[in-house]
Amino acid sequence: MASLNKVILIGTLGREPEVRYAPSGDAICNMSLATDDSFKAKDGEWRKVTDWHNLVAFRKMAEICGKHLRKGSLVYVEGRIKTETWEKDGKKHYATKIHVDEMKMMDKLEKKEPAEQRTPAPKSSPVDDLADDLPF
Repeated sequence: MASLNKVILIGTLGREPEVRYAPSGDAICNMSLATDDSFKAKDGEWRKVTDWHNLVAFRKMAEICGKHLRKGSLVYVEGRIKTETWEKDGKKHYATKIHVDEMKMMDKLEKKEPAEQRTPAPKSSPVDDLADDLPF
């Protein structure tokens, strides 16, 4: 029997990505992603429900996420659901995470210039002055 473990999410990062390094030198990046869903309740009011997903990226993908993503970034991720299990103080603990295989940044790219390099926009341009002389 065949099986498939694939997750596709589009959402907003809820905190800054945290990059750490394993003893092997491999990068590991943990992130938290919020996805929203809206529905109309029985009382006729619209409700918004937010689900939080724990993401983890490894190696080069972890370095890219740590370098380019920030809290509030809109991202598309593809990955696999993994459930980690460990025992602490005689109690079994579980954590479900999405292991990120692909990531696409969906925010608009903004060219950021230092404030001293920006030139203020002119109040009016020569084209604006000509617009008054056009016959149509």
